[in-house]
Amino acid sequence: MRILIIDEMHLSIISLLEKEGHTIHYEPKITRAEILDCVQDYEGLIIRSKTPMDRQLLEKAINLQFIGRAGAGLDQIDLDYLVERGIKLFHAAKGNRDAVAEHAIGGLLALFNHLMKADAEVRKGIWDREGNRGHELMGKTVGVFGYGNMGAAFAKRLRGFEVRVMAYDKYKTGFESNHVEEVIWEKIKAEADILSIHVPLTSETRDFFSYEELAGFQKPIWLINTARGEVISFNTLNRALDEGLLKGVVLDVLENEKFQKFTVAQKTEFERLAARENVLFSPHVAGWTFESYEKINRVLAKKIKKAF
Repeated sequence: MRILIIDEMHLSIISLLEKEGHTIHYEPKITRAEILDCVQDYEGLIIRSKTPMDRQLLEKAINLQFIGRAGAGLDQIDLDYLVERGIKLFHAAKGNRDAVAEHAIGGLLALFNHLMKADAEVRKGIWDREGNRGHELMGKTVGVFGYGNMGAAFAKRLRGFEVRVMAYDKYKTGFESNHVEEVIWEKIKAEADILSIHVPLTSETRDFFSYEELAGFQKPIWLINTARGEVISFNTLNRALDEGLLKGVVLDVLENEKFQKFTVAQKTEFERLAARENVLFSPHVAGWTFESYEKINRVLAKKIKKAF
């Protein structure tokens, strides 16, 4: 097949696919207009998230047999149209799930132990032990919202910390094991000390974590979001932090990740978040390790080979 790669990828993807006899055109700088002009010539597309796979583009792809998504999120792809056309979709969540899990654990431990604050102070000659007294993860109850590839990998990493892990997934059952309790959402809200979000962005999950939802927790919690920023707004985070519903937050994703396109309200709310010592940011890199960059390729190549 002729396969067009439209985003930056670890270059091993080329040899992996060429070994199976495919013709690869690697065009990471290609524009949407250029894709529209040439997409009819390809049976396969490999993407990250730069260019939305909407109906306008897909209607031009008259020979398309598959899309390979180098990552997990599918919110920029017209899934209904793919089904209508019988176009296969492969994603590579197994390629970066370990990276996401480790990042979530690292962020939580950094937050618990004030590592960013303590490091900045020591560099300035401030030796404040009491002001940097931390919390232990051991003995806490961790709620996992969404038990797919990412949620399961995160739960697996918690085994050695002697915590209680409860997981809820609206679309998955029968996953309880000796280290994870399968529970209803209300039980997590009643008993969790920590909540880690691991769901895709859909019409159901967008803004799911409203102020009212967080107010339904029986005690203040620490929150980790390495999934999609749009599941909780800046305003909700600030309000919940102000009122003590949240003890601290780890954010690898934001409701708007293009700073230059913030609305006035988003800019104000983000600045409030950024001024807080109990909020830890990273720029959507939880799944973006040197190792996952290559593992994603192997996952995609394997799926393409199996299907064709």
